[in-house]
Amino acid sequence: MQEKIKNNMKYLKLFTIVLFLVFGSISNAQSNVAHIDSQALISEMPEVLEAQAQIEKLQKTYQSEIEASMKEYQTKLQTYSADTQNQTEVTNQARAKELQGMEQNIQQYQQTAAQDIQQKQADLLRPLIEKARAAIQKVAREQGFDYVIDATPGGALILSDGKDLLADVKKELGF
Repeated sequence: MQEKIKNNMKYLKLFTIVLFLVFGSISNAQSNVAHIDSQALISEMPEVLEAQAQIEKLQKTYQSEIEASMKEYQTKLQTYSADTQNQTEVTNQARAKELQGMEQNIQQYQQTAAQDIQQKQADLLRPLIEKARAAIQKVAREQGFDYVIDATPGGALILSDGKDLLADVKKELGF
């Protein structure tokens, strides 16, 4: 009976060693994949703070100009409205047309300002995003990762140095 227990213990030890070897190799295989929240990384870069300050300054400049135009529009609207009775129909129509033109100009300027701000933001952030991507790839390669997945919601694959199976799968499918 004791010999049977000893044999079972030997099998149990052997089984345990095999499990450790199998799970150890699986965990090593899985370690070739890493992840990073690139959005969090980029938002913490000092250069991003500088870029945001430039964008905010530009936004404030545009906002001031828009507010000044709106104030001028409101002043003319009040003046023209108060003086409508004392003017001819032709003058009132010309003033209405002028106000309508001012309103359209303000709206157009708002759209142009928004586009300009968006373009400035893209121009400032593009090199920072590339810098972060290059650093991620460098660190991942140095640490032996084949794949780096962006953990940002909606993120994608940042680095894919692992084997591409496309050709093998095409061959398997016969094309």
